[in-house]
Amino acid sequence: MEVPAVRVEGLEKDYGKVRALKGISFQIGEGEIFGLIGPNGAGKSTTLKILATLLRPTAGKAEVFGRDVVEEAGKVREMISYLPEEAGAYKNLTGREYLEFMAKLYAKGGRDADEMLELGVELSGLGERLDDKVSTYSKGMTRRLLLARALMVKPKLAILDEPASGLDIINAYTIRKTIKALSASEGVTFLISSHNMLEVEYLCHRVALISGGRIVEVGTPAELKERYEAENLEEVFMRAVGLEGGQK
Repeated sequence: MEVPAVRVEGLEKDYGKVRALKGISFQIGEGEIFGLIGPNGAGKSTTLKILATLLRPTAGKAEVFGRDVVEEAGKVREMISYLPEEAGAYKNLTGREYLEFMAKLYAKGGRDADEMLELGVELSGLGERLDDKVSTYSKGMTRRLLLARALMVKPKLAILDEPASGLDIINAYTIRKTIKALSASEGVTFLISSHNMLEVEYLCHRVALISGGRIVEVGTPAELKERYEAENLEEVFMRAVGLEGGQK
């Protein structure tokens, strides 16, 4: 039986008296681009941080390629790359120096730092601007640099929290194109959180809709639109949570 890239079962997370996750369950197949979508505060970032081994769940179970994120956190970290929404880079380094530093940090166990750096340079798409300091970069340029850092290590699972949040159309398009290319050419599995449902509809093979700490639907964009007789995932979400007429 094939082991899924991600298996989440009955996952709960409490912050004091607030229950952020209320028993969510889903699976992601190897090589799939999977979207976790919903409004701010729905539980997306909490789920990603648990899978990235940064938070311990209150209850339930989560595995990455069969490895428990709590009991085998070290093994999980060897297989993943995590890009938080508010990540930053070292502003006093040039983009190239930053990628080189990170490549040397990750190049262990026979992994080639020069090969990582070459891929990072290619993935960033920043050209000559890589030799300028990160402090001179726009938000979009910085995000492209950080995405290159996350993907140049060729993780088995890339966990991306709002990868294109706040970016202009050109930078957002470039990031989506990079994600699709790595999934197709390298078989990288992606878990992407976003509140931009139209973007995720274009990008993801399947999506899970999350609201109030619960998964309300899972399926391909086409399946969900047919199920709810909707034109896009925004309409699907509104009908699935009962905020618009026409819920089936």
